[in-house]
Amino acid sequence: MRAMADSESSLTDAVRTLLAEIGEDPTREGLAGTPDRVRRMYDELTAGYHVDPDALINGACFSVEYDEMVVVRDIEFFSLCEHHLLPFHGRAHVGYLPRGRVIGLSKIPRIVDMYAHRLQVQERLTVQVADFLTERLEPKGVACVVEATHLCTMMRGVKKHDATMVTSAMTGTFRRDARTRGEFMGLIGKGGG
Repeated sequence: MRAMADSESSLTDAVRTLLAEIGEDPTREGLAGTPDRVRRMYDELTAGYHVDPDALINGACFSVEYDEMVVVRDIEFFSLCEHHLLPFHGRAHVGYLPRGRVIGLSKIPRIVDMYAHRLQVQERLTVQVADFLTERLEPKGVACVVEATHLCTMMRGVKKHDATMVTSAMTGTFRRDARTRGEFMGLIGKGGG
């Protein structure tokens, strides 16, 4: 408990220092509570580091004789870019071809959130979601497509407000079979069919 209190104190102290370094008075009325608010915000936005994957699944993998594609699309997420600590947000589309095991519907968005609530790069987030489902379900294949806008490219640097980054991770049948991949892309509204 002591280590947690020290960590909380260190983060609030760091935010006070940051405020002072940019020329603000961290004791003024509007900023006095900011260091603690920022600490609580980071606790929430990085909660994925503290999620137990087994508790997240909570036994929601089931034996089912179903071998057609399962897709959950338009999973909204928010994350923090590890390079600038600025948000990026978008939608993840996840599909898999079961091999006798399926996962509860609500678990796929929770898996996306577990990885999104860490300091991230979009490419890693995409692969982590696909790898998690591959390891836990041993399906015939997994597909994950993530589309996001990054505030680091919108607010600073290149300042491109409409740029969207798209990443994909395909395993098994989705990687080997263009028809399977095409069916998935069609189901998420990203391909011809």
